[in-house]
Amino acid sequence: QVQLVESGGGVVQAGGSLRLSCTASGRTFSTLTNYVVGWFRQAPGEEREFGAVISRSGDITEYGDSVKGRFTISRDVAMNTVYLQMNSLKPEDTAVYYCAASYVIEDSTVGFTFARKYAHWGQGTRVIVSS
Repeated sequence: QVQLVESGGGVVQAGGSLRLSCTASGRTFSTLTNYVVGWFRQAPGEEREFGAVISRSGDITEYGDSVKGRFTISRDVAMNTVYLQMNSLKPEDTAVYYCAASYVIEDSTVGFTFARKYAHWGQGTRVIVSS
């Protein structure tokens, strides 16, 4: 069982930045090396929304339209961590942010903009952007 832990959420003013982190732990799998990793978010009363995804190599990334150009997903193999750098934050970015991962063989992100593709989820970290 892979356990994902998000961190880095908090309260920030509009226009500010935050960096979220996602790390993995578990009895069998303690590395995200062979996993595609995505970030989703869910605001109160709304459906879970795709934010960003990164391939197992880190060479391929995709972003949701609402965050494109402001958010950057990256991975640090040595630190076994995937990051979501969030810049130019807006009040509408306020949500709980979730990290998700799935083991893959191919270095691809095809299909991984959909939450149902992911096997493992973290508990989420809350981001509040004040106006």
